Amino acid sequence: MNPSAARFLIPLLLSAVAATFGSGCSRGARSGAGGAGVPVLVAQAFTTNVPVQIDPPPVGHVMPYSTVTIHSQIGGIISEVHFKEGQEVKQGDLLFTIDPRPSQAALDSARAALQRDEAQLTYARVNFEREQKLFDQKLISQDELETTQSVMNALIGTAAADRAAITNALLNLEFCHIRAPFDGITGALLFNQGNVVKAPDDTLLTLNQIQPIYVQFGVPEQFLPVIRREMRHKTLNVAASFENMEDAPPEGELTFIDNSVDPTTGLIQLRATFPNARKVLWPGQFVRVTLTLSELTNVVVVPSPAVQTGQNGEYTYAVNSSTNDDTVEERPLTVGITYGGLTVIESGLKAGETVVTDGQSRLSPGIKVAVKAK
Repeated sequence: MNPSAARFLIPLLLSAVAATFGSGCSRGARSGAGGAGVPVLVAQAFTTNVPVQIDPPPVGHVMPYSTVTIHSQIGGIISEVHFKEGQEVKQGDLLFTIDPRPSQAALDSARAALQRDEAQLTYARVNFEREQKLFDQKLISQDELETTQSVMNALIGTAAADRAAITNALLNLEFCHIRAPFDGITGALLFNQGNVVKAPDDTLLTLNQIQPIYVQFGVPEQFLPVIRREMRHKTLNVAASFENMEDAPPEGELTFIDNSVDPTTGLIQLRATFPNARKVLWPGQFVRVTLTLSELTNVVVVPSPAVQTGQNGEYTYAVNSSTNDDTVEERPLTVGITYGGLTVIESGLKAGETVVTDGQSRLSPGIKVAVKAK
């Protein structure tokens, strides 16, 4: 090729390459604005009521409402056990029977002693009345009368002691039958039928009351002012949950605030009371506690994935409803609390507006989107 032909061919090739690149860029731009659109998932902002809760939820410890260790008040042989370990019992149910024969014998002896001493007292009264008449007639001395009177008074005291012995024997006979002081669940049986127990050293059984039941938990001290303020106006709701829970978490009420903050942890101990009607909560169990302080009413919320964080704060991509061309705009937000996968929007969105919840990494303002199926 001669030099003059080459001078004309090179500019033509450069022009062709430039035209090719220009055509490709033009097609790419049109794809973003007017093509099929970037596939995204969307959701609508809506209004609802959102509870204000302590986050993260504290861990609580389930405690029995009442715990009692059963001891025998008299010594003796366990003649019968009336329950099985882990059994649910009602107040007044018979738990143990201590051999009642020694107590019954003591009662019979006390009654016999009273009968004997009352007979002697009757004779002493008759004798004193006779001596009194003789003294009035000046037939006996003052000393003789006082001697008769002292015998009668001694027998009065003896009869009173006999009655007290009968009362004590009746109590001991009653103590032979050990009953449940409240509704509860029995623990491990520590003494079986035939064992000899010493009173009051030996523990026979531990009984726990689980209806109602307590859940104790600690919260950071900075929540104490708002908790106390809210408790002055209403009862605070508490829910407890744990892994593998099949039904809805049981709910109770906050009933106790400890009188001091633990200086080593900065936590204040709280206690909630649960009816525990379904017996879901069990003493010694660890649970996640949800304490509801108040409720935000009619606030705008969006699914939390719709909220993005940039250099200037939180924002979301909202589908532009004014142009009706499925393009998005970047909308700065002021957000509030998060609850149940939803984020409260304090400003920046209105209820009914559509926001992108997935696919934001490929978006920028003005890009067209195509809603894909979930």
